[in-house]
Amino acid sequence: MGGISIWQLLIIALIIVLLFGTKKLRGIGGDLGSAVKGFKKAISDDEPTAKKDATVDADADFDQKKLAEQQGDQAQKSQKDKEQV
Repeated sequence: MGGISIWQLLIIALIIVLLFGTKKLRGIGGDLGSAVKGFKKAISDDEPTAKKDATVDADADFDQKKLAEQQGDQAQKSQKDKEQV
């Protein structure tokens, strides 16, 4: 009842083609397709970067823990050396 029928959609499409022309509509469609492709590429490029950043942060945390352990080991060794003297 209140919906748009296929005939109404065809008439609207015909009016749009007559107003803008096929060349201009083709250009608009190409521009829209390029924009969507660029958006998808930006989204897919952003996800690995976020994962890569998380990996780098985890590696930095691991390196800091390892450095702290080494410093603690050195402190223990120097304390043992002092006790032996």
